[in-house]
Amino acid sequence: MKEPKKILLIHTGGTIGMEGSEHLEPGHYAEALVEQLPEYAGFAHIDSVVLCNLDSSDIGPRQWRELALTIARNRAQYDGFIVIHGTDTMPYTAAALSFALEGLDRPVVLTGAQRPMGALRNDARRNLADAIEVSTLPIPEVSLCFDGVLLRGCRSCKINTRAYHAFDSPGCEPLARLGVDITLARHIRYPSAPFRCCPEFGANVIVVHVTPGIMPGTLNRLLTGDPAIDGIVLIPFGVGTVPCVDSDIVSFVETATSRGIDVLVANAATGKIDLPLYENSNVLSKAGAISGGEIRQEAALVKLMHACATYRDRDERIEYLRYHIAGEMG
Repeated sequence: MKEPKKILLIHTGGTIGMEGSEHLEPGHYAEALVEQLPEYAGFAHIDSVVLCNLDSSDIGPRQWRELALTIARNRAQYDGFIVIHGTDTMPYTAAALSFALEGLDRPVVLTGAQRPMGALRNDARRNLADAIEVSTLPIPEVSLCFDGVLLRGCRSCKINTRAYHAFDSPGCEPLARLGVDITLARHIRYPSAPFRCCPEFGANVIVVHVTPGIMPGTLNRLLTGDPAIDGIVLIPFGVGTVPCVDSDIVSFVETATSRGIDVLVANAATGKIDLPLYENSNVLSKAGAISGGEIRQEAALVKLMHACATYRDRDERIEYLRYHIAGEMG
């Protein structure tokens, strides 16, 4: 008989461990979540630690760093990790861990719930049970487990605030589907380099959505603030087009890149950024912007934050931003 896998459950907060009827607040029983699933006592040996107990809107670079370091410090002692997290910013944390834990060789599974464990008709019990099971499988990626699917963490996004099917990974099939059987996908990534933890993230990165009529003069004010901006995630139209007649966004990009500010172009829709395709998209490439391929807004922001904090040399940052780190670009 095989020895049960050792799993470390790291609690950060979120709805799954909250209590209250109208205004949900962190509950006192958060540390005892696993006790709600006694049938898993012989399936896996689960230890738990409370990193923090926060609404996910309060989780950012400082908590990402502590999560990454906690996993790195305990990596040799555990076969897998589960991160309990609020749903609102779960894709951002999943992306952060995807970039911070290079060469990951065991599962790191994020999960949470739309309704807390103590509520009737909750989704918390199933999500946690599913996360425990997939954390014992050979899926060495940072993933997000919710409503019977396992999604690549750096491709995930929240799509619904009221349904149990709250997350999707547009353009990227689930890593696993959890029905009567667990079906693993063929595109699961496996480590090609030794493990290392790079947990730093810069804070001075912004997201700019291109809109009809947007004026570069308005945006240029962003470049003169204090502290200075280190990076910009630009969300254009379609495959990368921007207005070039009445609202010349190109001058804003040119000004930013001339000052050493990296501009990463990400997609608001399913599909791939293709800057050479149209004249109104190719201008971004000529202005020094970097194509993010199929990268989503959440992962683009976090990857740029990670690049700005990790690589001082601009050529190294640009190479990093153009390289597939964890399957985020398609």
